[in-house]
Amino acid sequence: MKYLLMGLLCFYGVAAAAATFTQESLRSFAENAKARFAIVSNVGANGSQMRFTLINEAEQSLPAGEGDWSIYFHSVRQVSVLGDSAVAIEHVQGDLHRVYPTAQFAGLKSGDSLVIDYKPAAGMVSYSDFMPRTFIVAEGLQPEVFRNTDTEVFSEFVDPIDQPEQQMRSASDKFAIATAASRYQANAARPQPTGDTSDALKRIIPTPANVDYQRGETALDGSWRIVFAGRLKGEANYLKAQLADVAGLQLEASSSVSPGAYEGDAPAIILSVGWPDERKLALASDAESYTLRVEKQRIVINGRDNAGAFYGVQSLLALLNPAQTEAHTVPRVHIADTPRAGWRGMHYDMGRNFHGKEVTLRLIEQMARYKLNKLHMHLTEDEGWRLEIPGLPELTEIGAKRCFDLTERECLLTQLGTGPHADGSGNGYFSRADFIEILKFAAERHIEVIPEIDMPGHARAAVKSMDARFARLMEAGDEKAARRYLLADPEDQSQYVTVQNYTDNSINVCLESTYTFVDKVMYELQQMYRDAGLKLSIFHMGGDEVGKGSWAQSPVCDELFAGELGVSGPADLKPYFVSRVSRLAHARGLALEGWEDGLMYDAVNTFNRNQFVNEDVIANAWDNIWEWGVADRAYRLANNGYQVVMSQATHLYFDHPYEAHPAERGYYWAARATDVGKVFGFMPDNLYANADFTRNGDPIDDVEALVGRELPNLQKPENILGIQGQVWSETIRTPKQLEALIYPRVMALAERAWHKADWEGEAPDTNARDREFANFSQTLVAKELPRMERAGIAVHLPVPGGVITDGELRANVPWPELKIEYKAGEDAVWQSYRKGVEIQGEPIVQLRSRSGSYVSRVTVAR
Repeated sequence: MKYLLMGLLCFYGVAAAAATFTQESLRSFAENAKARFAIVSNVGANGSQMRFTLINEAEQSLPAGEGDWSIYFHSVRQVSVLGDSAVAIEHVQGDLHRVYPTAQFAGLKSGDSLVIDYKPAAGMVSYSDFMPRTFIVAEGLQPEVFRNTDTEVFSEFVDPIDQPEQQMRSASDKFAIATAASRYQANAARPQPTGDTSDALKRIIPTPANVDYQRGETALDGSWRIVFAGRLKGEANYLKAQLADVAGLQLEASSSVSPGAYEGDAPAIILSVGWPDERKLALASDAESYTLRVEKQRIVINGRDNAGAFYGVQSLLALLNPAQTEAHTVPRVHIADTPRAGWRGMHYDMGRNFHGKEVTLRLIEQMARYKLNKLHMHLTEDEGWRLEIPGLPELTEIGAKRCFDLTERECLLTQLGTGPHADGSGNGYFSRADFIEILKFAAERHIEVIPEIDMPGHARAAVKSMDARFARLMEAGDEKAARRYLLADPEDQSQYVTVQNYTDNSINVCLESTYTFVDKVMYELQQMYRDAGLKLSIFHMGGDEVGKGSWAQSPVCDELFAGELGVSGPADLKPYFVSRVSRLAHARGLALEGWEDGLMYDAVNTFNRNQFVNEDVIANAWDNIWEWGVADRAYRLANNGYQVVMSQATHLYFDHPYEAHPAERGYYWAARATDVGKVFGFMPDNLYANADFTRNGDPIDDVEALVGRELPNLQKPENILGIQGQVWSETIRTPKQLEALIYPRVMALAERAWHKADWEGEAPDTNARDREFANFSQTLVAKELPRMERAGIAVHLPVPGGVITDGELRANVPWPELKIEYKAGEDAVWQSYRKGVEIQGEPIVQLRSRSGSYVSRVTVAR
């Protein structure tokens, strides 16, 4: 709060100054002046140094001295001015910063530039570290966005990041930036797939437990019909719709008391439930299992349950060749399949940036295609509340919208490149009807939606929304109603700064109104599930990254310490909060879920499991930075009675870059890069064996030696539920950006969640892993990418490698069957690469990979 008050005082303390702008001249200035950002160096004497340049190409000059204007920009790192400067930079909240002139400001004439060097809290090495929509504000006027920053094209407002001192995060950074030459060497060392394209087209992702291919293929045409057990009507209708969509086949579907005994003349796809008397292959477990037999006139899918039958349908659809447009065939095969893990999840953060209902439905469809069964919807954050809650309209009227309103009575403070206007990127929410539609859509595909309401930290959107509600009702004279859902103690003087640079985002856990609010949200969620014909089973309360110092100077907490046994000081407040929320959830028949640090006092000590009354308390184990000594939290929680979902950031955070390169979108705090192969190689049953590099890039040979203490073994493996991928959306403002970060990593996630490979032993066989990944990636290109393209989904392709040796261009790709295109010279056209391409002279030779209409980022071969 103190930072916001300082900003208000600075901004409104210039009333005596002459007005610099009219609205028209402010707009003209923003349209013609340019705001640019640059990385000077991350390895200099002062550490990291950035540069903000205001290039005045407008007719309007900025006068000398203190003025009535300010420039606001977004920075993922909190910043401070380097050296003496005639302007000041002030942190407002989160990533929002303000630049304003001091008395020493010499003015800025038309044609001149203002250069401000500043220091971020940590190194910045990627274009996506810089946010769009820098804007200028003048007293009494509406803010205007600098036109050159109102774009998703970074080159319009960020200078090139092409020098080593710009690309290294610090002087100790050992990760090499990917180049065409380094990729070429890495690709050349990769094993080749064991078969050709026809073999790739037969494979199913994720890999079934047991596959026995027979001779020949079965032709599908309009003469086939679908016969199903009555309880499988939904699965049969799904199959019918999918065959019509992808193959143009319009098949009749009818139910049968005993579909397995069908003796009709027409060839049939038979869907049934329950095991037949004779099973060729025994399955390790029954839930979600199925058998699939493709024969000349019969295709029989037998599920252990409805979910198993649905996954059998997906395997049948996966056998279709996407290149076939008229005659459709599938290989004859006998499959007996069962999942490795019961929890196969994907987490999607829509709190930071909202991307809409359609992209969410597309994600659910693709999750179903690859047999993932849990969608963890991160519905609330500091930057946004994304679900309509009846009776609390401020949550979406204010909490789902960011704009420039320092009072936050109309919207939240702008963050993450949204800019000053309410129609900026990232704003929006799901209506109640939208959410019910999503629940139904997911349930039809055997996906459980797990809602997360993040608290007590990461809760700024809720806190500010309820502050606005409080103010509205107090003005109306209804203090009782105003205080009913209040989440902040007005007298709280606690000081803290969170990892994301907020100073006011913690719900006050000592207020009774906090628990009234939590119960209200739980109730409304339950009603939405019931209206969708479903039952809410799990409530995710977040719990992570609470600002250290929260509630330390709250009078209402001091009262609690004096009167509540077992709550003697601030360190007791997090377990107190979780215990209260757990009882609310238990009373409603719900299991409780939270992020690992929300269920622990510190790196090694979990909360006492016995204080939580829920039968299941589930932890997402995420923070596994090896040298920080917290990777063993997953085992500590499991050993102490918590159920654990493996969600490790080093391998399963899809908001991280695909490779170490400034043009790759995403954060890089947990891993410098996480490509598809790294996700594919994650071993959920052998956690410590996943340790590869420290954050600086030092190889890890002995995790225990790195940490310096004994690491616990997993004593209760039954408490590991499965694995989950995560995508956080700080740098993701559009649906296309979102999908490119998810796909195709999500297919590798599904592979590890469903299938345990032979190479995953106590001593992993990395050569066998690499050979298997060659087959996997070959199937991605041959079959899965065309399916994605048909579905209208954005996909990230790996950048090719290439060198020019003795006048010959040599290029390769990491995934077999990807096409390579090259362009020799700026004015040349793209051509298909072939071996033996000669390069005359010294033109700039550009390379890119292609699959259908998908193309990769461009690289330059030398």
